[in-house]
Amino acid sequence: MSFAKIYTRGVLGLDAPLIEVEVHISQGLPSLTIVGLAEAAVRESKDRVRSAIINSGFNFPTKRLTINLAPADLPKDGARLDLAIALGILIASNQLPEASTQQLEFIGELALDGQLRPTTGTLSIAIACQQAQHQLILPSDNADEAAKLRNFCVFAAQNLKQVCDHLSQTAVLPPYRAKHTDVLSMTYPDLADVKGQLRPRRALEIAAAGGHSLLFKGPPGTGKTLLASRLAGILPPLNLDENLEVARIYSVANLAHPFGTRPFRAPHHTASAIALVGGGSQPKPGEITLAHLGVLFLDELPEFDRKVLEVLRQPLESKQIVISRASRQMTFPANFQLIAAMNPCPCGYAFHQDQRCQCSALSIQRYQNRISGPLLDRIDLHIDVPPLPAEELQSTTVPEDSVTVRARVIKAYAQQIARQGMSNSTLSPQALSQYAILDTKAEQILLLAQQRLNLSARGYHRVLRVARTIADLSSSEIIESAHITEALSYRGQT
Repeated sequence: MSFAKIYTRGVLGLDAPLIEVEVHISQGLPSLTIVGLAEAAVRESKDRVRSAIINSGFNFPTKRLTINLAPADLPKDGARLDLAIALGILIASNQLPEASTQQLEFIGELALDGQLRPTTGTLSIAIACQQAQHQLILPSDNADEAAKLRNFCVFAAQNLKQVCDHLSQTAVLPPYRAKHTDVLSMTYPDLADVKGQLRPRRALEIAAAGGHSLLFKGPPGTGKTLLASRLAGILPPLNLDENLEVARIYSVANLAHPFGTRPFRAPHHTASAIALVGGGSQPKPGEITLAHLGVLFLDELPEFDRKVLEVLRQPLESKQIVISRASRQMTFPANFQLIAAMNPCPCGYAFHQDQRCQCSALSIQRYQNRISGPLLDRIDLHIDVPPLPAEELQSTTVPEDSVTVRARVIKAYAQQIARQGMSNSTLSPQALSQYAILDTKAEQILLLAQQRLNLSARGYHRVLRVARTIADLSSSEIIESAHITEALSYRGQT
């Protein structure tokens, strides 16, 4: 036989399209040609494959080799195709049986001595492979990641020779079993470290229970960053499907993230718009996607470039980001919880009782105008974090810890899932009319507030979502006047 077809996969965004590696050996001067829109790392595989085949004890054909990577219009990047190309050459040259690759897919980068090196995007590839009802052979270093999927057969190999022995039935690889597939526990900073600040702590609990966005505003050193860093420790746990979503993103981004934990991303204020939303010639996830199902914390919010902040407006509403290129569009999930912190003015002490602010009214206005009204309108909770008096800092009373607060958050979140199948922050206006039922007094208060505060339609719905969460924390099915009043107090004057 002089022809072989091997299945592998590429990575395009978070998807893993199928790639057919077709190898044809014909008469002619010895050469190896790779066609099919292959980028540099793929074209260079011919040298890695040649050495790996020879050093694994096989013969490299001294004929004309043509390798086609189909579909031809799909860009192929990375070295994950090495293993499939090497196996195609061995099958086409009759050194391996043809039928041995049926219902199998292969990924892995080859070292010159035939060892298999890990690749990126393994979890996306494994999910697509499972959907196609295929089995997957991959490097041992990637096996734990792929084996997180339930009822999926994975074979782990350390080198090309082991794969060839498996295909020829000389030494069959056993199905791989993951060492740690359960959700792992992680120690988060404890909310008990935050003294005083009862109102900001209450707002943090509401944000955690309903998945709401939150803005802390106050002078330097009042605990804004301290509070925000404790949010991840009181969030409800992820289920298995959500854990796989997060792990898939970090696999494509080639970043480490503990399985079973919610992401907490805190980019520096010098980050660019592309760093936040993602991009590049082959688009990669940005910070808003890396914070999917977790927290995106923007400290010193006005110090970010205004154009950078404006790119957050659409993802905050749609919970996804679409990156367009000339040939295609890629959609990345971006269901993140925005937490931001800012000072009231450049020096930080505007409206401070004990400090004399050095900023003029114009500079304060200019500083606050760095954040647009439409972006502020998309933030559910606006909280002032005042300075603490010395008595509270020296108090020996132990505040509530994260475990206690998290228990209430989990209970309220469970009520939301049981009632509507989603968190309150994602309720549509139609769903709000069904699940956010107000009593008569609460309706009157909300109507009066809408007139006096000049709430936008978006602001109106966000107040309802926050009130729904406050009611859930009180184990109330009806939104009462106290709930709507508290929700309005967090809205601010934007």
